[in-house]
Amino acid sequence: MTEEPEESLEARLKRLGEDIKSKRPDVSDGAERRAEESRKGYAAAMKLSSEFIAGIVVGAFLGYLLDHFAGTGPWGMIVLLLLGFCAGVLNVLRSAGVVATTDQRKGGPGTDKKDGDGA
Repeated sequence: MTEEPEESLEARLKRLGEDIKSKRPDVSDGAERRAEESRKGYAAAMKLSSEFIAGIVVGAFLGYLLDHFAGTGPWGMIVLLLLGFCAGVLNVLRSAGVVATTDQRKGGPGTDKKDGDGA
């Protein structure tokens, strides 16, 4: 036992690390990519669902306020709830890229249109 205890511990720690690496299964890049895609899909689903629910909640809240202060009965809630539903669907379609936003229709900063013809 001519080795110092610190060197002995370092050598044993190095061997232990190598043993752990050899027994641990390799995580392939494919599995990591699938996990990343899954996280991206989950984030997109949460974004779309929150935009849809927000439209409905805002419509219902505004309808409730209209009914409360104007005394219109359930009609304000019904009409604005339906409008909120439509706004939520439109927000989801815009976020998904199915419907063009107002900037894209006018040739705003989010478009690829070139102003080469001077119009």
